[in-house]
Amino acid sequence: MVLTPGLHGQIRVPAGRGMVQLEAREQRREGNLFIADGDVTIQYANIRFRADYVQYNASTSEVTARGHIRFDSDSQTLEGAEARFNLRTGRGKFTAARGTVRTARLSNRSVLVSQNPFIFEAEEIERLDDRTYVIRRAWVTVCPPDHPIWKFYTARATLYIGRRARLAGTTFRLFGMPVLYLPYATVPLAKRLRQTGFLLPELGNSTHKGFVLGDAFYWAPTTWADATVGLQLYSRRGWAQNVELRARPTENIRASYTFFGVNDRGLPDANDVRQPQGGHESQFSLDARLPGGWRTVADVNTLTSLTFRLAFAPTFAAAVNSEVRSTAFATNNFRGFSLNFFANKYKNFLTLKPETAILLRSSPGALFSSVEQAPWKRWPVYFGFLMYADGVHREDPLIATSAVVQRGEIAPRVTIPLHWGPWLGVTPTFALRVTRYGQQLLAGAVVNDSVRRTTGEVTVDLRPASFAREWTSGAAKWKHVIEPRAVYRYVTGVNDFGRFLRFDENDTLTDTNEMEYSLTQRLYHRAGTGSADEIVSWKITQKYFFDPTFGGALVPGQRNVFQALDSLTPFAFADGFRKFSPIVSDLRFTLRGHYDAQFRLDYDPVRGKIGAIGSLLKIRPYRESFLTLAHFSTRTAEILQPRSNQVRVLGGYGDINRPGLNAILGFSYDIQRNFLQNQTAMVSLNGSCCGLAFEYRRLALGSVRTENQFRLALLIANIGTFGNLRRQEKIF
Repeated sequence: MVLTPGLHGQIRVPAGRGMVQLEAREQRREGNLFIADGDVTIQYANIRFRADYVQYNASTSEVTARGHIRFDSDSQTLEGAEARFNLRTGRGKFTAARGTVRTARLSNRSVLVSQNPFIFEAEEIERLDDRTYVIRRAWVTVCPPDHPIWKFYTARATLYIGRRARLAGTTFRLFGMPVLYLPYATVPLAKRLRQTGFLLPELGNSTHKGFVLGDAFYWAPTTWADATVGLQLYSRRGWAQNVELRARPTENIRASYTFFGVNDRGLPDANDVRQPQGGHESQFSLDARLPGGWRTVADVNTLTSLTFRLAFAPTFAAAVNSEVRSTAFATNNFRGFSLNFFANKYKNFLTLKPETAILLRSSPGALFSSVEQAPWKRWPVYFGFLMYADGVHREDPLIATSAVVQRGEIAPRVTIPLHWGPWLGVTPTFALRVTRYGQQLLAGAVVNDSVRRTTGEVTVDLRPASFAREWTSGAAKWKHVIEPRAVYRYVTGVNDFGRFLRFDENDTLTDTNEMEYSLTQRLYHRAGTGSADEIVSWKITQKYFFDPTFGGALVPGQRNVFQALDSLTPFAFADGFRKFSPIVSDLRFTLRGHYDAQFRLDYDPVRGKIGAIGSLLKIRPYRESFLTLAHFSTRTAEILQPRSNQVRVLGGYGDINRPGLNAILGFSYDIQRNFLQNQTAMVSLNGSCCGLAFEYRRLALGSVRTENQFRLALLIANIGTFGNLRRQEKIF
């Protein structure tokens, strides 16, 4: 029977749980077999099938098609010459076919991301179900198919829609030329580019390490944890190991661990004797919010030697850091009280050859404190306290204490805020502090005699009325505020300051009788009805010391650092008795998020010159362009701290994985010693499916390391980086 209801005949046939709708120029039926010719379209559920010629078996739901075949289902599209497909089971085969899988991918700063569909072309494509395909003798890419820059050629691949594509017997080709053979590879097809497997190999060269060859394995066993383990071969040095573990089992718990080590055979010295500089460093971090209001935080770092860090740290900032800090604590805050258990360790390397360091440790420790609370509603009298006990240890080239020195303190306080209208606010605070140490320092030696320090402390905070003026300019409003402030502090009872071992800032308390006074100016701007922004602030501060000896704690002719001094400025200035501290000027600008600047200056009136000066300028004038300028200089006496004068510049546009042209240039220059400490230059050009990046780095770290690094990378969209300019993917 021939059916010719019109130019585009249409019939509906039951099939399983739905109806098959068939349209074509010509149709006929032979029993359960429907034959359609010319502009054939079959619609079933979410499947749309188009071809020049189709045979459809209504009893088996089997479709046989040929000529300009196009198959569409959700995010999947197939085009081919011939096909056999079962509408009911969703299984079928396509020959000489091309397919695309569309996925909206999330942005990722560690990988070049392309929204292009995943494209594949094969001699045979087998659809097992709506989420699984097997393709044979095929190529795959995310580049535009007409002129793909790169392709993976594979003998056989399995596509898991929304997850990954597994390729076997794969050759990576660039501009049609075979570059790399991989017996097994995976390509992510999910929103998050996170798949288990070996990363692309790392290749590079360095004057310090030689030829660099490495690879890493990335393991993502669950959605909340992953691991990366890698090895690198340095042709001039030896083997390097990298480990990174990350986990976030719940919304309230996150943990990570990183390890970097080098088995170094060393470089030959002047006598042709190799000097190994190997070692390792690691970091463990934990942040957990637990039931009952508890929070646990840990940041534990290890480093075998400063020489290792100088020799193998990847960046200049990491290499010149001589400190290793570790801390862990558990805290619970409730009804104005805070209960804490803690452990701290601090190590600072002082010299390189011979390697010396200062080691400070505080563990175990417990602290219980409260904020100011008023027991009487009608009286403005507030009480607070602090109590702690811990075991401390210190070790440096001059002294070494016992493994655990007992230390404990109790410090109750009372605060009485007083106000005389809007004109004057006076807030006195009275405190009694009792501290006990299990050991003390006598004649430069540590002895096991305990010592107690009992101090009385008074702080009076005076805040006169602020002066303000407002004016308008069109729809904009401006406000200028001047805020004077004075704080008087008096501490007595420390007495013999030299007896107390110093483990942290708690032990640098001295007798003092001082007045700190400051003047702060602020300029606010509000556009229309929006919120006001502080665009300029300028604070000038100085201290006057009624007791320039600090109860005998200050020792003339040497560097003195304690609370009364470093609470004003981090730059040491006291090597003798003085009434006046330096004048500290801190000027800050913030303009609409595009311009940030800070200018800090310490002027010493006793010496009549500037002791320290610092400038920091951050500019983001246009889209993703940026420029950072920093200059810091210290001009104090050598006895206080070595003179320095350094400038750092970093500017550019974009980022290594941003589409388009990106460029970054930076350097650090030591004006005092007249040499470049480090230089960095990076350029990348990224298209819709790949990019090319080049970076040059130079680090000058004295006799330990002078290195030129050359880094070249091919960025493959949605997959990774081939070369040695790769950042590991983040899951958080």
